[in-house]
Amino acid sequence: MLISIAQLVGGFILLVWGADRLVAGASALARNLGVSPLIIGLTIIAFGTSAPELVVSGVAASRGNPGLAVGNAIGSNIANIGLVLGITALVYPLRVESETLRREYPLLMLIMVGSFIMAADLLFSRTEGWLLLTGLVALVIWMVRYALRRGPDDPLAAEFAAEIPRNMATGQAVTWLLVGLIILPLSSKFLVDGAIYIARSLEVSETVIGLTVMALGTSLPELAAALTSALRHEDDLAIGNVIGSNMFNILGVLGVAAVIHPVEVDLLMLKQDFPVMFLLTVLLFFMAYGITGPGRISRKSAALLLALYFAYQVLVWVTAAPVVSAVPA
Repeated sequence: MLISIAQLVGGFILLVWGADRLVAGASALARNLGVSPLIIGLTIIAFGTSAPELVVSGVAASRGNPGLAVGNAIGSNIANIGLVLGITALVYPLRVESETLRREYPLLMLIMVGSFIMAADLLFSRTEGWLLLTGLVALVIWMVRYALRRGPDDPLAAEFAAEIPRNMATGQAVTWLLVGLIILPLSSKFLVDGAIYIARSLEVSETVIGLTVMALGTSLPELAAALTSALRHEDDLAIGNVIGSNMFNILGVLGVAAVIHPVEVDLLMLKQDFPVMFLLTVLLFFMAYGITGPGRISRKSAALLLALYFAYQVLVWVTAAPVVSAVPA
């Protein structure tokens, strides 16, 4: 067990570092090629922080462990709002001003409703996987077109511009991009192996590990990005990364996993985990979507998000059905 835990921790460290190098290299390369900061932020940076979930879920699905894949995707969405925004707003209350973000809230809800409908038969089929990936392509196109219309006037554009490496040469950017692409799948293999062993040792399903341990670990890039943005008073960027990541988790992470191998969904997940994801997203709407002015996530709201997240973690373990299986020697 200790070896598996060390494997898990080491995999998480490599995963976070690889994702950081991937995002830095890709965003610097895009800047050097003349792509606008808003487009880079809404696509590369926002989606890049979800690279760990994507690679981990893809590796898990390809190895016949779809429970880890779907658990990681849904659990990461819950962690992004409850844990990441909870900790971030507790450190620095967040103010939402960008019109871009307000347009993304209903889109995120629409994506979640669509995924819930697909999961109603307790299976994400390959056809549904391709539909989710098609939705991801459509989302990227919409974001790029909207960014081109908004231009530099959106307050989010200046915040993204400050995040993109300025002095990274094109050759160095390509190198870091390749390093990230190599490190991510290697570290994901360590993670999946360790997670499977721990699940068998604790006699719980892989879905439970995906919803809790894996989701927490793969959400670390979002937490680091949100905290850094908040400390720099880049409020919209902190929330924007989470919203973009959550959309990508459903469309990209679940989509890739289902295309590789049809993903079965536990009935308990449909009754428990999906509703928690919806609840936290609705709370985020009310907290951050200002009706008469800018929205705000206060420290009290942050404490509520954190309390709900930890209560959910307890609920997952309490309701986990025991799974008896042989533990490898």
